[in-house]
Amino acid sequence: MSEEQLYEIPEDHRSGFVALVGRPNVGKSTLMNALMGQKIAAVTHRPQTTRTRQLGIITEPGYQMIFIDTPGIIRDPRHELDEFMVQTALETLDDADVVLWLVDMTALPGSGDRDVAALLAEGERRVILALNKIDAVSPAEALQRTEAYVSLLRAAEWLHLSALTGDGVAELRDRLVAALPEGPRYYPAEQITDVYERAIAAELIREQIMLQLRDEIPYGTAVRVRDFKERPNGTTYISADIFVERDTHKSIVIGAGGAQLKALGAAAREQLEALTGGKVFLELWVKVEKDWRRNPNALRQLGYSNEWMKD
Repeated sequence: MSEEQLYEIPEDHRSGFVALVGRPNVGKSTLMNALMGQKIAAVTHRPQTTRTRQLGIITEPGYQMIFIDTPGIIRDPRHELDEFMVQTALETLDDADVVLWLVDMTALPGSGDRDVAALLAEGERRVILALNKIDAVSPAEALQRTEAYVSLLRAAEWLHLSALTGDGVAELRDRLVAALPEGPRYYPAEQITDVYERAIAAELIREQIMLQLRDEIPYGTAVRVRDFKERPNGTTYISADIFVERDTHKSIVIGAGGAQLKALGAAAREQLEALTGGKVFLELWVKVEKDWRRNPNALRQLGYSNEWMKD
């Protein structure tokens, strides 16, 4: 595709927003990265890795498709952070031209899936049901679980895929493009997300916390980047604070002799260098902000605010 083709907009150009929804840990961020062809969203095996709304923008000569990756829909929010994530996911539905509902084929539908189906049944939404992790189930299981999920929302068209292997992703993209209305481009052709590199850096650091730490500690952590500067020699300097809720959690994040923090930093630095395309010097600091998930002021300062919804 030439630069001229990319920037020229044909008369039948399609554009629109695709809301990616589902219960926690079904592979939403993995799928968005697969559709984008590059990593812009944090991915771990733990639920609630995604906490905020993030756009992934695909621009081709004939269309612009804007994905809205949302936090998983939680049945019973436990604190203000959970409430923020649920509200973010629900409000996103109103912005979407198409809703992409992702489910996990390795298990039969649960209460969370039924909750999502009930929400999607409200109004007249165009819904595509993507049955993920088809590579991880037998043919007999696939048949049984497909029927179980499809029965929750008969109005949705559906297909099988594996966000991890890429099987079915191209077909899904074609279906989504066909479902978009005709319209203009909303973002410049070269833009791939609405999130600044600083915010992506914070999520990549938090991704390593989710991957490396155990039990409840990852869910009680947040990351705020203080400095993100490109130095004259081409190295990017990044300084970030890791917030935890307990003094004991701080000790665990740091580890004996700083070993755990060093491991977190080394793994995050590798991801950050892929993001920036060059060498990164990373400094991490661990701070205690007691019960920050229940504190509206702390949530606002850490970027977990729904104020954008009030515009």
